[in-house]
Amino acid sequence: MDFTDLEGKRALVTGASGGLGLHFAELLAARGVQVTLAARREGRLEAACAEIRLTGGRAEAVVMDVADPASVARAIPKGIDILVNNAGISRAGPAMDVAEDDWQAVIDTNLSGVFHAAQAAARAMKAHGRGGAIVNIASILGLRVAGGVAAYAASKAGVVQLTRALALEWARFGIRVNALCPGYIETDINREFLASEAGEALIRRIPQRRIGRPKDLDGALLLLASEAGSYITGASLAVDGGHLVSSL
Repeated sequence: MDFTDLEGKRALVTGASGGLGLHFAELLAARGVQVTLAARREGRLEAACAEIRLTGGRAEAVVMDVADPASVARAIPKGIDILVNNAGISRAGPAMDVAEDDWQAVIDTNLSGVFHAAQAAARAMKAHGRGGAIVNIASILGLRVAGGVAAYAASKAGVVQLTRALALEWARFGIRVNALCPGYIETDINREFLASEAGEALIRRIPQRRIGRPKDLDGALLLLASEAGSYITGASLAVDGGHLVSSL
């Protein structure tokens, strides 16, 4: 698959000031997509856009808080074809000790934020009449569970079910909605942990016996965003080195 149909499309990627969001923005820009990078940190967004432009890509920055519906509505570009709903946070700790503010922050960003962005993008897609593709970045923790991340796991499970509900309602408008569920992917945030004894123990539990890299998500993201996945909607695609099928 060459994904040439992506050339000239317009996409918005949330949480794009770093990590996987920035990686997804760079990936789409390299395929000829005009990308809008959205996040709360304006300085980092502008720097990221400058890097993409240096490689010949088309990118613009927009400050957006996914937890604020008005902020989201202002940021959605006219003519949007692709939304990558990537913004997310986590608060780790025993469930009995989770503060109300921490719980609410995770739900507001990871679940409500996904809905706000998807709703605004779908309205724009319906208005221009070409349909589009929404890719919600969930997690294998939305399909299975681990200790100490109750709010995160609940929010990502919500994203998986929300994806199905939106796919059902919006298929008639030519809008496909799917969830990409990464396993453990190495980024700047977790690199130190993965090098620790606990991190190495986690890696040994993954059937492929290695941690994921951002580029391991490229094929799945491009499939769900392009016409190659035109008959896929309401799906939750795990990319996890077999972690979900490992024995209990």
